[in-house]
Amino acid sequence: MLKSLSIKNYALIDRLETEFGNGLVILTGETGAGKSIIVDALGLIIGERASSEVVRSGTDKAVVEGVFSLSGNSTVREMLRDRGVECREELIVRREVSAKGQSRAFVDDSPVPLAFLKQVGELLVDLHGQHEHQSLLRPETHIKMLDDVGGLETMVQEFREALDRMGRLSGELAELRLREEQLREKREFYVFQLQEIDAIGPREGEEEELDSELRVLENAERLFGATAALYELLYEGDRSVRDQLVIARNQLQDLADIDGRFSDAAQECGSADAIVSELARFVQSYNAGVEFNPQKLEALRERLGRLSMVKKKYGGTIDEVLKRRSQFARELSLADNFAEVLDRLEKELEAARTECAALAQRLSAKRHEVARRVDGSVVQELRKVGIQEARFSTRISQTEVPGSGRNDGIAGLYVTAGGKRLTLNERGYDTVVFHISTNRGEEEKPLVKVASGGEVSRVMLALKTILAKSDRLPVLIFDEIDVGVSGRVAQAVGLSLKSLSQYHQVVAITHLPQIAGLADMHYRVFKEERKGRTVTSLKKLSLTEQVEEVAKLMSGSHITEAGLTGARELMGLDEK
Repeated sequence: MLKSLSIKNYALIDRLETEFGNGLVILTGETGAGKSIIVDALGLIIGERASSEVVRSGTDKAVVEGVFSLSGNSTVREMLRDRGVECREELIVRREVSAKGQSRAFVDDSPVPLAFLKQVGELLVDLHGQHEHQSLLRPETHIKMLDDVGGLETMVQEFREALDRMGRLSGELAELRLREEQLREKREFYVFQLQEIDAIGPREGEEEELDSELRVLENAERLFGATAALYELLYEGDRSVRDQLVIARNQLQDLADIDGRFSDAAQECGSADAIVSELARFVQSYNAGVEFNPQKLEALRERLGRLSMVKKKYGGTIDEVLKRRSQFARELSLADNFAEVLDRLEKELEAARTECAALAQRLSAKRHEVARRVDGSVVQELRKVGIQEARFSTRISQTEVPGSGRNDGIAGLYVTAGGKRLTLNERGYDTVVFHISTNRGEEEKPLVKVASGGEVSRVMLALKTILAKSDRLPVLIFDEIDVGVSGRVAQAVGLSLKSLSQYHQVVAITHLPQIAGLADMHYRVFKEERKGRTVTSLKKLSLTEQVEEVAKLMSGSHITEAGLTGARELMGLDEK
């Protein structure tokens, strides 16, 4: 249930805060007062798209916040727990839209992606906007409506994942078949390139090793002379570093015998002597191992030259050469084993096709079950709202793929069922179209061809009523569901909304007194001027004010005593 709504700096709304209760909540007001603005703002916190145009001029951002009761909504609780959001009895959802067009979403003050907000919103609110009933006039939307009633979205998602696998494999297979001739033509070229690279046999990191070794051989004389001189300085020469350290160590030891504070210094000097002796041994050993090898030097230069050649031809670096070698090897392997790879992909594709067929068949069977239930329920609901002779049927059909051969050029996204190849869509292989007849003796025709605006609204209300009975939609919002109806039919629509409100919170915008008179809570939307600017405001009406508002809807702005009496009668109030 939507417990409260706060809107700030949204379109004509400066600041609006209100609380909602159970039952049927009605919003009325003159045309242009801003009723639909409130509904649009509510759409933001359930994940609808936002634009900087909604931000009230002169302000930095628009903020919409709603507080929802999660009592009995285990699905939302589980979704929040999975995301690490602490579950409480109430859920605070907030959306901010900046004047620069940036949008941020929050759930219990934690920032969340818009996609997650939309997932949560779909489980909290079903928002029926002013023009949503027009979706009934687009047959491609009928299948989703049927699936919503049947609660088939989990199965649909499972099918989509299988369809994605099938599409990927089909694409790979199509690409492979297109490449068959190319692979055959380039096979010898791949063999030549592999042989050329393998004849040189570059190794990862080899170039760095050769550069280091070459640098040493090219500087052998310098290394030999420098290490010989260094050894002389450290150990062998007159007044060598080692000899001077020995003298210093002995003097420090003599001083330590007199004053113990020199003991540490004497030990440090002894350590330095050991370090210098070790360093001298290393230098002497290196000097003895200096290699003068012109033949090896030439071999290194030749090897680096060959590596340079292969780098220049195949990528610029040894790493790139090795990558190209792997690519050539894969292409050659594919060319040599084309039939086996093709056979493997075909088997994988057929397995994916079989899985898609099974899932599509399950979905189709479920839809037929749901359709039978929906057809009868819609007729019952339509009778309640004044279409007594209604006949309604959900027609489920499939489209067969033309042609019969395996290689007739079709895209490949089909399944076989009942000996026929059927095209697929993202919801299986079914096409769903609602048919209706609203008058006795007339045959049923597609809804788009026969229904008037008022009839379409009532069909949508019937479908919403059936969907709501699934108990998956705690809040139902209708923005002018009463379009195209009046009089006795309007009363019937109002009673249908009232019936829905026994099980769900229903928020409805209406111009009809027959509907407004049934409100459990009634709000009036109006414009007023504040500080030289027009703003939209919302006021909760007392019972007396409700009667006056219904009277206005019946007879206009001039309220008479007769109008008030009629309003009280319409509302079922006893005269006092």
